Amino acid sequence: MSWINKVWYSPSWYHWPIVIFLLPLTGVFWALSATRRWAFVKGFKSSQSISVPVIVVGNISVGGNGKTPLVVYLANRLKQEGYHPGVLSRGYGGKSKVYPFTVETNSSANIVGDEPILMKQHINCPLMVDPIRARGAKALVDKHNCDVIICDDGLQHYGLQRDIEIVVVDGQRRTGNNVLLPAGPLREGRWRLQQADFVVLNGGKVEHNEFLMSLESGRLVNVKQANKSKSIADLRTPVIAAAAIGNPQRFFDSLLQKQVRLKQCLSFVDHHKFTAKDLPKECVIMTEKDAVKCIDFAYEDWWYLPVRAKLPQRFDTELLARLKQVTVAKK
Repeated sequence: MSWINKVWYSPSWYHWPIVIFLLPLTGVFWALSATRRWAFVKGFKSSQSISVPVIVVGNISVGGNGKTPLVVYLANRLKQEGYHPGVLSRGYGGKSKVYPFTVETNSSANIVGDEPILMKQHINCPLMVDPIRARGAKALVDKHNCDVIICDDGLQHYGLQRDIEIVVVDGQRRTGNNVLLPAGPLREGRWRLQQADFVVLNGGKVEHNEFLMSLESGRLVNVKQANKSKSIADLRTPVIAAAAIGNPQRFFDSLLQKQVRLKQCLSFVDHHKFTAKDLPKECVIMTEKDAVKCIDFAYEDWWYLPVRAKLPQRFDTELLARLKQVTVAKK
């Protein structure tokens, strides 16, 4: 855990001087974000509405909280119900020169980002990358005839009006010290949770009206040869674990819970762009999000652990009922 994460999520008495030192910057952040939000509310900044329902999946804290598995779950669930969903992503880390950009199965993570590539491998619906959310959402409707948009990580992007908000919270870390950036991990205050339509807790113990999401893992898949897999139980010797996600320790803990013996844990910043020099040539276990960036130079004994989201039936029932109401209102 980096020093700033310790300050945010494991605050002790000796961390509070750092928090106090950063509070003036937190005040500046609060003023800027509050002014920006007020400008959208009062109409000084434009917020665009589109003709179909928009579901925003986001969080109020920095770092990965489990949004990507939830977006995949929603896309597949809505297709089962007869909808034609489209997924919209910022494409963080990608360097496309043209937007909006439709993600295909052979798209490069260097162009569209790692998360869109990961999502595209698990959903059979249009996926668009665009830093301007409203433009990307409109393209999904106009070019792909989507009848519902799932916006990945767009909670604070008020330029696109939304009909349903889903906030994902890390069940282990929650909201840390409950302070705004940079003294704490929050993009918006805890009050924002009260405004969301659904609060999904990624692991942990639910409170109030939260919905518990669990991540179920499958067999290990070879990074270099996707048709090759094996059970975690087949790991006979200690392995190296690597992760470049918002909370790497969650991944390492999940391996330990499965009785995997870890020789070393390698943590990288979220969305880190791997090179062949970053990881050893021995057995490495990584996340699927990281694996999509390592395919071109992967060694024979590199593996990733796929996960899929599981949510209670009550979540599906309430979400589908809410979506039906919005769809009728949009017509």
